[in-house]
Amino acid sequence: MANQDPGYSYSLTGAVPPAAAAHQDTARTFMTRVYAWMAGGLFLTGSIAWVVSSSQALLDIFMPLFMPLLIAELVVVFAFSFMQSKVSGPVAAAMFLLYAALNGITFSVIFLAYELASVGMVFAITAGSFVGLSIFGTVTKKDLTAWRSFLMIGLFGIIIASVVNYFLHSGMMTFVISCAAVLVFAGLTAYDTQKLRALHASSGFSSQMSFSISGALMLYLDFINLFLALLRLLGRRR
Repeated sequence: MANQDPGYSYSLTGAVPPAAAAHQDTARTFMTRVYAWMAGGLFLTGSIAWVVSSSQALLDIFMPLFMPLLIAELVVVFAFSFMQSKVSGPVAAAMFLLYAALNGITFSVIFLAYELASVGMVFAITAGSFVGLSIFGTVTKKDLTAWRSFLMIGLFGIIIASVVNYFLHSGMMTFVISCAAVLVFAGLTAYDTQKLRALHASSGFSSQMSFSISGALMLYLDFINLFLALLRLLGRRR
């Protein structure tokens, strides 16, 4: 060790040039901010869902507004997607938290439809799966870009099939859609994790707050949709 260059960092795989070490540090900081915002959004959604589902007064207020709230969610998330590169950090944060709060209100029906222990079990399974998939997206040497076309086709197929099944009310079709959704959103979790790290490496805006929140929204949506798909498959209804 006496011959180590003091300008280099060292790991189990050998010397790491200063520029590469600095890049690793900034990438780690960026992803930490992304996961922190995502976790904050999930906590806000879950807390509001629990509070609303526990209050008959709040249910009486919000349940008649269920469809308008769903539309409002779509408006907020699409607006943020189109404006993410133009808005300031505080505005991006406000839009993300507003979306998470609206989701919390509409997700209150989950606690009414499913047993609490079942919801907790599925959330734990989702969290464990998400962590594993994120780690895979981080450490794999395979370029997951090739997955994009398959995942997008699968996502559009799920949306179309869900709209059709809204009118058919087919239990078998619900099962098939849920299985497909688990596969698609599991793939998207790994793909989006790798994509965010690649964007960090290529973008000069990665230090901006709005960039971190945009990444948080991306992973938040992957987590939520994976959770909902698993809940439909594994959840025990009341």
